[in-house]
Amino acid sequence: MPKLNPISHLSERNQMLVLSVVVGLVVGLAAVLLKTLISLIQQGLHSALGESLNGILYLVLPGVGMLLAMLFCRYVIKDDIGHGVTKALQAVSRHDSRIKPHNMWSSVAASSVTIGFGGSVGAEAPIVYTGAAIGSNFARYCGMSYRNMTVLLGCGAAAAVAGIFKAPLAGVLFVLEILLFNISMNSMMPLLLSTVSATVVSYIFLGTSTPFECTLTPFELRNIPFYLILGLFCGACSIYFIRTTLWMEDKVVKMKNAYLKWILCAVGLGLLIFLFPPLYGEGYESLGALLNGNEFTLDGQTPLAFLSASKWSVPVFFLLILLLKVFSMTLTNAGGGVGGTFGPTLFVGAIAGFFVARTFNLVLGGTSLSVPEQNFVLVGMAGLMAGVMQAPMTAIFLIAEISGGYELFLPLILTATVAFGTTRLVEKYSIYTKRIAQRGELLTHDSDQAVLTLLKVSDVIENDFSPVEIDDTLGRLVEVVSESSRNIFPVLDSKGRFQGYVSLEDIRKDMFRYDQYETLHVFNFMRSATEYVYEDEKMDSVMKKFETTSAWNLPVVSRDRTYVGFVSKSKIFSVYRDELKLVSQD
Repeated sequence: MPKLNPISHLSERNQMLVLSVVVGLVVGLAAVLLKTLISLIQQGLHSALGESLNGILYLVLPGVGMLLAMLFCRYVIKDDIGHGVTKALQAVSRHDSRIKPHNMWSSVAASSVTIGFGGSVGAEAPIVYTGAAIGSNFARYCGMSYRNMTVLLGCGAAAAVAGIFKAPLAGVLFVLEILLFNISMNSMMPLLLSTVSATVVSYIFLGTSTPFECTLTPFELRNIPFYLILGLFCGACSIYFIRTTLWMEDKVVKMKNAYLKWILCAVGLGLLIFLFPPLYGEGYESLGALLNGNEFTLDGQTPLAFLSASKWSVPVFFLLILLLKVFSMTLTNAGGGVGGTFGPTLFVGAIAGFFVARTFNLVLGGTSLSVPEQNFVLVGMAGLMAGVMQAPMTAIFLIAEISGGYELFLPLILTATVAFGTTRLVEKYSIYTKRIAQRGELLTHDSDQAVLTLLKVSDVIENDFSPVEIDDTLGRLVEVVSESSRNIFPVLDSKGRFQGYVSLEDIRKDMFRYDQYETLHVFNFMRSATEYVYEDEKMDSVMKKFETTSAWNLPVVSRDRTYVGFVSKSKIFSVYRDELKLVSQD
């Protein structure tokens, strides 16, 4: 959509710098708005319902929020806005980094209602999608190129992470590890400006305190083996988290009736929260208690309080929460709610750290080998994030920034690395990228693979070949040859479907046999194609067909075999070189 660019008088580089600051400021405001809306809804419900909120209404309120979000998406914006980070990745790989304008605000509206009423999801993925949409649409409004639009999309996503967590460095690392397949050094300045701008806005409106205030004890080298075990446990939990989430989504998505799906998901979620109240909302209040070493008891917290007689009741209770958070999160999203897996990943990681630490302390019986539980809670957050998101650097620096826990840098690195390595042995892709990778649409840090992903068959189709019909005479074929600059002639039937091709080499010796012009026909010279390329086919699949057939040209057809054109190795290599220069430029 061509628009008047208010900064068109600036150089392209300076335009990017100005827009990155503007995007950072706007996304920072969006992050503040989302956190404020969630808080206002929660406070309003607490004020209106009082103590009863902690009882039977746990069964009802989350479902109400899910219903409101579902109706909003279904009848107001008429779009699916769930799985924000995955949607942003798809926008880069499939839609030329274009995101619909309504996504600049719709995810904020839907997720604030979902989480405010107690949906067991996180606000981070919706704000990342919002930030990406703001960056994309600002770039589109100013007529920026695909490359610069992609960078500004990344600026918006980075600013979203920075704004909601007050963590500018983590925002940049998030984009580098998860969202954008290739960032040149020229693109680093816009990313940094966006994250700093968003963080400043967050400081102005939300204060300068860290999001997760915690009481930590100094790191001791003797605890390294315990952090190694925590890393292995977080790796196992990450595999469980990824596989269970995707498996359950596959099961629920098969239900076609949206209202029946909402009812079942709302009831299931309500029961889970009723039995395990820490599953209510983002769950960050429970994390605050664990991060500061406050003792947790089951009395008055859950209908399962009758189990509290055992010293193992608390760690077992939290182990069950760890296992069930995946279900509460998936039920919230599947039932119509809008939220992400980012927050639940941090929540589960904290629970994993607490469970491991409390287990050690119970087994060791208060000996000198006991471990600081709050330290393990914090480090566990990094461990699970590194495994589930396959982003160890983001995990390490985000947890350090949101807690001020820089004195735990070594255990953060150790646990995150072990968790990432353990998960990677079993799961090649993160929870955000697995489905995209299965469809062959994932951009990676491998420039060659990234170019193949970006290339579309439509980019390399050549349609200047002159077609002939299968029943045409040799005379007609020679006439077409005389007017063509190509040496291959696609053969079609009367409905335009591809039947084969004729090569100039095949008819060379008969071209001047004038007495055969009416007796020989195209079908006498036609060859069958060794393979077809479909117009919607992935480029890596096309390259495999060239490799297996050793062909230099392959016909392109639609799914009903209607002829579209040809693709050639030379054309692919030419376009590939141009794209590779763009992808790899510094």
